[in-house]
Amino acid sequence: MSNPIDQNKLEKLAEVAVQVGLGLEEGQDLIMTAPIEAAPLVRLITEQAYKAGAGLVTTLYSDPEATLARYKYGHDLSFDRATGWLFDGIGEAFDNNAARLAISAENPMLLANEDPEKVGRANKAMSVASTPMRKRIVDFNINWNIVSYPSADWAKQVFPHDSEEIAVKKLAEAIFAASRVDLDDPVGAWAEHNKTLAAKSKWLNGHNFAALHFSGPGTDLTIGLADNHEWMGGAAKAKNGIVCNPNIPTEEVFTTPHALKVEGYVRSSKPLSHQGTLIDNIEARFEGGRIVEARADKGEEVLLKMLDTDEGARALGEVALVPHSSPISQSGTLFYNTMFDENAACHIAQGQCYSKCFKDSENLSENQVRANGGNSSQIHVDWMIGAAETDIDGVTRSGEAVPVFRNGEWA
Repeated sequence: MSNPIDQNKLEKLAEVAVQVGLGLEEGQDLIMTAPIEAAPLVRLITEQAYKAGAGLVTTLYSDPEATLARYKYGHDLSFDRATGWLFDGIGEAFDNNAARLAISAENPMLLANEDPEKVGRANKAMSVASTPMRKRIVDFNINWNIVSYPSADWAKQVFPHDSEEIAVKKLAEAIFAASRVDLDDPVGAWAEHNKTLAAKSKWLNGHNFAALHFSGPGTDLTIGLADNHEWMGGAAKAKNGIVCNPNIPTEEVFTTPHALKVEGYVRSSKPLSHQGTLIDNIEARFEGGRIVEARADKGEEVLLKMLDTDEGARALGEVALVPHSSPISQSGTLFYNTMFDENAACHIAQGQCYSKCFKDSENLSENQVRANGGNSSQIHVDWMIGAAETDIDGVTRSGEAVPVFRNGEWA
């Protein structure tokens, strides 16, 4: 079988990951995580990183067959454990200014047929153990980035009626288009795109809304915004001073909600693929900032276990605005991958807030972030709530409603 993945575009993706995604600096170490299927992209990124002057590039691979072996043969008590020692070590590397890059390529339905209770326990153990690593990422201490690779299992999930070769080719081209590496000058295209996202953020920051009101099918939701919140989108400067694009692709501008000021009900507009389980048609009701009722047509048990991870899991840590006309939305492709699907629709995230999304964030302590309304949790799980019918109003401090979105588009 011939290679269905355009190698020239894959090389461009590696270049974009290092130059745009990470902004990797000379002498900086890089820690990369990837499924074993993504090794071709790992090798290209490693080459680009060393060409950019990287110190040491270290890759940690995962293997879907090994993951399934755990569920088939693993002792029951193993599902309450995770490799905390590994995450502690990665956290220490971040404290020494290592950059972080994750390659997403997993089969989104890998664990669909496994025991939901074990999946939930394993996810919780992973969330707890990875806190030292994750906190340094969500606090934006270091430059980090996520890109994707078209594995065969993922491709067959997205394009189930095509042969494996055709499915991989289609998914590869969709990833390349969303990542802007199908253009002659991807780095220049990202510079222009970042300007557009920065302009949207500036407009929202100028209004300094007290809340956003979402209305649409199954949705009447008011999201209070954290005190001294700041909107961000596209490229941003990490606390180590390096400008990076954490997500490639990205179409969103986002900020921090107030953990105690979310009221109403909401329905998901796209399925959520969470840790190998598909959760579809989520409906949730918020009171006092917390989800007090939740259900789903599929994956409800995993959803409820996720919401019970800890005290902060039922509150919001992020609200993000994405127009329905975004390229990923207009592609009509459901990727079963949050990094792509969240860039097709407005979304919210359960759990940990981004402390970067506050004015003067570099000088805020954890207690000050919490006092401003920022949420704290061991999880950060995005799910999509925007659609072509979505209207959003910004609510001013005096209670005036200012149109932000109409029919899924910037107003």
